Amino acid sequence: MRIHVTGARGFIGSHLGPALAAAGYELCALPEDCDAVVHLANIAHTRASPAELHRVNVEGTVAQAKQALASRARRFVFLSSIKAAQPDDPYGRAKLAAEQALAGISGLEVVVLRPPLVYGPGVKANFRALMNAISRGWPLPFAGIENQRSLVYVGNLCDAIMYCLQAAQAVGRVYPVSDGAPVSTPELCRALGAALGRPARLFSLPPALLELVGGDRANRLTRSLEVDDSAIRRELGWTPPFSFEQGLRATADWYLAQAR
Repeated sequence: MRIHVTGARGFIGSHLGPALAAAGYELCALPEDCDAVVHLANIAHTRASPAELHRVNVEGTVAQAKQALASRARRFVFLSSIKAAQPDDPYGRAKLAAEQALAGISGLEVVVLRPPLVYGPGVKANFRALMNAISRGWPLPFAGIENQRSLVYVGNLCDAIMYCLQAAQAVGRVYPVSDGAPVSTPELCRALGAALGRPARLFSLPPALLELVGGDRANRLTRSLEVDDSAIRRELGWTPPFSFEQGLRATADWYLAQAR
């Protein structure tokens, strides 16, 4: 099976390409003569305007899907976001709009995946910042947070993508995907500390105060976001090949190697 991956040089794409090759797929640089397209390319950063998010994440997705259809690709796996489930910001709304637009394209086997926060070797943004803080021994005001957040290790996400490339029953479906049981922010910090060999130094501040000072970045650490991925497990028989602990260990090993 010949696969074209958009966004192949990004964080997720840099893991997906080798995973596909190891599984026996043939990677093609252009959509021509490919059997399927995995569309990862998007803009996620908060500085992007709603117009830019729509242009890249909606119009760009539709253009890729139509190009895939014109080149006789059979399947189109779209990496959306769990934010599309209940969109409360321009990014989530753009992802949902892209899903809805894809649903209107006939003749293409569309499968949508909605991951929460993705972590793994090469991770950036908030997760990398959290590792930096723990590794440097900085005190973190998260001890009193009682939330539940789902995560997905990039290796597990790549495995789910490959399931979606093959399974006939996946066509037309929207699948949330995660590592499994959610964790609280203090649990995540302590598990990261153990993996990094630097125990997390946590103290308590009221979550409302953290949100007032930190805004949306703080909300991602104080509030809950649980993913129900029972559908992909039940319908496709998918189970994550890596445990949460294995995913954190791989991420921490990469981080420590980079630091050295």
